[in-house]
Amino acid sequence: MSKRSLYIAAYDISDDARLRKALFVLRNYSTGGQKSVFECFLTEAEKRQLIDEVKDVIDEEADRFLLLRLDPRMKVRVLGIAVPPADPEFFYVG
Repeated sequence: MSKRSLYIAAYDISDDARLRKALFVLRNYSTGGQKSVFECFLTEAEKRQLIDEVKDVIDEEADRFLLLRLDPRMKVRVLGIAVPPADPEFFYVG
């Protein structure tokens, strides 16, 4: 099995049509999220595919997209009713 890393993906999109398309793309790769911020466990190939799909949706002059890899050496801390991220048994992308 390919090694997965935990990423935080976030976007700020100014157009409603592009916003809906970006939301659809991110939901295909995320294990959780809220509004415009998502947790994604990705392999290198999935990361490249996600970036390519987002590039097809956003306007690079008007919109913003951030994909941040979290340091695997650091302990994840959660507050409130949050659940620590965990690598599930399998992923379905598509």
